[in-house]
Amino acid sequence: MFNRVFVEKELREHLRAKRILSKLGLQKVEIVERYDDIWGQVKKPYLQKRQGLDLFIAKKRGQLIKKAPAAYGTVGAHHYYFIHAFNCIYECEYCYLQGYFHTPDLVFFINHEDILAEMKTVLGHHAKDSQVWFHGGEFSDSLALSHLSDEWEVYFDFFKANPKAYLELRTKSANTKALKNLSPLPNIVVSYSLSPFKVSQKIDRKTPTLKARLKAIEELALRGYLIGIHLDPIIDSVDLEKEYGELLDSLLNTLPTKQLSYLSLGVVRFTPAVFRQVQKNYPRSPILAQELTKSFDGKVRYCRPHRNRILEKIKTLCLKKGICEEKIYLCMEE
Repeated sequence: MFNRVFVEKELREHLRAKRILSKLGLQKVEIVERYDDIWGQVKKPYLQKRQGLDLFIAKKRGQLIKKAPAAYGTVGAHHYYFIHAFNCIYECEYCYLQGYFHTPDLVFFINHEDILAEMKTVLGHHAKDSQVWFHGGEFSDSLALSHLSDEWEVYFDFFKANPKAYLELRTKSANTKALKNLSPLPNIVVSYSLSPFKVSQKIDRKTPTLKARLKAIEELALRGYLIGIHLDPIIDSVDLEKEYGELLDSLLNTLPTKQLSYLSLGVVRFTPAVFRQVQKNYPRSPILAQELTKSFDGKVRYCRPHRNRILEKIKTLCLKKGICEEKIYLCMEE
């Protein structure tokens, strides 16, 4: 699966590192002092991931949990994201990781107890608040390689013991193997990013098909998992309402509304650096045929009136399909 695997020296006898290496069937790895002595030191083109990736097994140092930006999650709660991995095996044309790191190589951080200790500290700062959210998958996909990284059991134990804390696992993966061995909890949500079939075919490169993701959602819902849905990024088209109507029909035939925790709506957007990478990596992308401009937050996106029309159309569709308004929020909008 990987061209090379690197392990930090202090982790070479760590049980989690040994378990990952065993699953990979590797006897020989390269030992390094620190992963970032190599990872990202020489700029590697994003699309070089097509020729293969290196994997680093490392300790996350510095800030383990970061406050999420405004309008990142559901209204009225505190939102943070935690860093358990870097980079993703998928290749979505709009992915901001292509302009974020200097390399597409993957890092698995395995010092999860340190991350959980910092979560505990954050919870202490919000002792009087009813909901504090921690989001996984901000710099990776939470489930795509979870059968190898095998971290979620320890997180489930933590969130079972801390019911005021909420966990979101963001994914586009149909790999639910790790979650099938765990018991669902009322404060854990598995969230899927979905686009209409035709759009997903064109720009969600290397991801499981829409059909496969809907099947995964169905399986998890039947096991009792709460599901979040991100209709994000929405890309305008002449058949926008028809395509999203069909997507919502397929979703709601699969997911009972009682298992739907929330649904976010967000239009396509980029930082200027990521937009330049999209232009370079995918010059024929249908995204680039859109009329985009620099917005209030410096991001490249549709102008506000156009954006508002799109969001209103899709929100109205959701309401018509029976999704209650309290479960819908606008992502990364003022």
